[in-house]
Order: sequence, then C-alpha cells, then structure tokens
Amino acid sequence: MKKVVTFGEIMGRLAAPANLRLRQTRNLEVTYAGAEASVAASICNFGGEARYVTALPKHALAEATLDAVRSVGVDTQFVLRTDEGRLGLYFLETGANQRPSNVIYDRADSAVAITTPDQYDWTAIFKDAQWLHLSGITPALSKTSAEATLVAAKKAKEAGAMVSIDLNFRGKLWKWDSSKSSKELAQETMRTILPFIDVVIGNEEDCHDVLGIQAGETNVHSGELDIERYPDVARQVVKQFPNVSKVAITLRESLSASHNNWGAMLYDAKLDKPFFAPLDEQGDYKSFQIKNIVDRVGGGDSFAGGLIFALTTPDLSEPSIAVKYAVAASCLKHSIKGDFNYSTRAEVEALMGGSASGRVVR
Repeated sequence: MKKVVTFGEIMGRLAAPANLRLRQTRNLEVTYAGAEASVAASICNFGGEARYVTALPKHALAEATLDAVRSVGVDTQFVLRTDEGRLGLYFLETGANQRPSNVIYDRADSAVAITTPDQYDWTAIFKDAQWLHLSGITPALSKTSAEATLVAAKKAKEAGAMVSIDLNFRGKLWKWDSSKSSKELAQETMRTILPFIDVVIGNEEDCHDVLGIQAGETNVHSGELDIERYPDVARQVVKQFPNVSKVAITLRESLSASHNNWGAMLYDAKLDKPFFAPLDEQGDYKSFQIKNIVDRVGGGDSFAGGLIFALTTPDLSEPSIAVKYAVAASCLKHSIKGDFNYSTRAEVEALMGGSASGRVVR
C-alpha cells in the first residue's frame, strides 16, 4: 500500500479544561496536533498508511509531538530536527451555547516557519507516495513556509502523486507581508499553489476568503446555508483551476457552539456532478444534527482524512460513497476530545449504515 504524505506544522495545544475561559484557569491540558498531522492520524486510525513531514526543534517537547503521531502508526522518518526555531503553540478555550470557542496562536519563528524547502528530501519523501495533503495554514505562517508548501506540491506532482489542499483560511496567521491584508495575502499566495492541486477541500467561508467565491446569499453566521448554490461554487473553482478534479465543501450550520448541523458536498469535475451526504431515505440532503459537541477542533481535518482514505480505498472510492464516509468520520470526531479522530473504519461504516443511537456496544 502506498503512503499518503502530509506536510505542515504540529504544535502544542494548551486547552482550558471543560468550558472554562483561559483567564479562569491555571491548569492547561496539553496535547499535540496540527491540521496535517491530524489528517495523517485519521488515515492510520482507519487502517491506511500515512507519512507526516515537518520540522521540529531538538528537545523533549518536540519528541512528545512525534510520540503523539507515532502512537497511531504514522511514519515520521522524514521529520527534520533543527538547531533553530521553536515548537509552535496554540491556546484553546472551548465555547458553549452562544459563546464561541477561541484560539490564540503563538507560532512565530517556529521550526517549520523558518526551514527552507531545499532542506527537505522530497525525492525520498515521495518515493512510495500516492498522495500529498497540504493546508492553507502552513503557507500562512511565513514566506518561507509558503515557498516550502509550493515546492512540496510541485515535487509530489513530479513523483506522480495526487495532491489535495484544505483551504483553511486563518486570518490571525496571514501577517508575513504587512503591505497586504490577510485576505489579499492568502489569495495571492494560494493562487500560486492551486495550479498543482487535484482535490480542493474547504468550507463556505474558505471559498469566499481565499478564492473570492460565495455561495449565493449564504450567511455562515446565521446557521443557515444555501445548499443549492454549492455546486456552482465548485464549478467556479474548477473554471479558475482546470487542473482540479474534485472539490469538497463541508457544510456546517452553527446553531450554537454546542449544536451544529453537519454535512458536505463532493463535486466531481469529470462527471460535472455534485454528491451530498448525508441523505435521507428519499435521497435528499439531510445534515447530521450534532448536539452537545465535545470538541469541534479538528472536525474539518477529520473530514479531509476520511475523504482521502476513502478516495484511496477501492471499495470506498466512488464519489457518493467517499463523501458519505468523510462526513460520517468527521461527525464522530465531534464526540472526541483533542484534535485527532480516534474513530475506526468499522465505527464510521456503522454510522454510514444508520447506527446513530449511541447505544452501548456490548
């Protein structure tokens, strides 16, 4: 089985316990995660093979990040250990009801942000790879990491691998060129990377902020989405970037921090056809209602991991099945603390089959 490679930053996650605010607590829960690492973890937990590539300093906390991904079977042999740079951090307070969750980043001058693309052994990294996954988060860190992301995409294509990217717009991070706004810098940078991408993943905000494409009159903050407009959004993406073969858009309706409706669309450019999930018995789109969310951070990454695993697994690769698998996988992630999705393939397929009661499995 050829590997799925992911490239990006892994960080220390310092979270306030339960639903406490950061200023309320002096005890922070420490775990380790990042978008691309989370995708690799999902793929391994589903039974696939994944390789994670990043740059980390030479100290015990960096070792702990590698322990986290190695514990689920991720290959870390090509992680660079550097003499300069630091471990990036993010601080999380989990919202509830009408109070949203909040993230504070502390990632300046991290190892991956200052490591130039020529320091990675791309030939060896992609020698046995079938897929590369990237995100819009890593190029937001610095001009250097943006260049490394672009080189990674080019090298993967040269090696014959498929390349996916999650647009992942993070306005708090796109600051490395002060002459441009966050959105201007993101659009300019991502448009240099997208010509080397096969599968684009994003949500309704990402498409607007990174590509300037909006889903009709949708207002993501109102909790209502104009579902019928999303095939047109995908077609606009493909029109701008004809190299893109598939566009996946997650459909999150945020009724509150604790209650979201969740689904997705996968558009196949070759078929010129959208596929939605989940569906009701009549075949119409009907989102999962996720109430009492445990942790939504990493929900989008678990969707990306599920989609990539499905598209690279023959009996799951049909578009209608792949998006169904990805949505079910990411739905389950909302019940799991931390960024990684520890759901198994059997659990995902059980939810795909309608087992959603949460009854004890004995």
